[in-house]
Amino acid sequence: MNVLPVSQYYQPQENRYEQIQYRRCGRSGIQLPLVSLGFWHNFGGVDTLENSRAMVRTAFDLGITHFDLANNYGPPPGSAEETFGQILQKDFRPFRDEMIISSKAGYYMWPGPYGDFGSRKYLVSSLDQSLKRMGLDYVDIFYHHRPDPDTPLEETMRALDFIVRSGRALYVGISNYRAEDAAKAIKILADLGTPCLIHQPNYNMFDRWIESGLLKVLDNNGVGCIVFSPLAQGLLTNKYLNGIPEDSRAAKPSIFLQPEHVTDPVINKVKKLNKIAQDHGLSMAQMAINWTLRKPVVTSALIGASRPSQIEEIVKGTQRQSFSEESLQEIENILAE
Repeated sequence: MNVLPVSQYYQPQENRYEQIQYRRCGRSGIQLPLVSLGFWHNFGGVDTLENSRAMVRTAFDLGITHFDLANNYGPPPGSAEETFGQILQKDFRPFRDEMIISSKAGYYMWPGPYGDFGSRKYLVSSLDQSLKRMGLDYVDIFYHHRPDPDTPLEETMRALDFIVRSGRALYVGISNYRAEDAAKAIKILADLGTPCLIHQPNYNMFDRWIESGLLKVLDNNGVGCIVFSPLAQGLLTNKYLNGIPEDSRAAKPSIFLQPEHVTDPVINKVKKLNKIAQDHGLSMAQMAINWTLRKPVVTSALIGASRPSQIEEIVKGTQRQSFSEESLQEIENILAE
């Protein structure tokens, strides 16, 4: 990978807040950029710090104020938070109050019965570790990363309430909760006096489960929504139109996108969708992001990146968001094939 050298001194672009639009997060005082930057991939200890640093600088210069992490992001687990802590210290300490920084806990992090899922013990301990790795006194948003089938939901939500009241986080959210469980969690948090700010589910043209109830629950309760995997791990880009590139995610060992997911029927759909994107003067990736944002209840699309130019491309695409009814129906017809 060619890594762009970055200067030692960073001064953000003065016009950064003119580069992207912001949406209110549910019925709260928080606004988020239409695109937020996630640290799920390419910010771990195995990655190049200077490339990570260049991507965060590019994002901030384009008005992206929200940076999303989790305790287990890496590899190795925890190293994405360490990377972000280094970048924050080098470049962004004077701009901390212009940033929305989030982290999560809910997946396996350390051995034994207290390093996974949703107990109060795990969530509070994990966040304390995350704050140390990032060099922060608090995060802006802390999520429970996934539902826990064994821990009472009341215990998990009380832990989130405690985390806010103890000053470790300003807001709390949930991730990967289905509609029924989300409604219960939102109700418990409201009764505790710590409203659920936001839900983070996966959503893209190929995975639309949130349209079957969850979006309605969030809208009715004034809860924001930030969607992850809006590009279906890269399927909804130009990357796989002519096969699987050697340097692509599908070509590498992964539990996420695997070669068997890159099928002829899927690629044929992407080729047809790409034609619509071209007709609108957009790349496939730009159109896929804009499609997730077509619903006002979706506050922000959470993107990953491996180089700064990808962030620039997506932000530029949000300046041409609107779809005609005819175009939306054409997309629906392709997805239904």
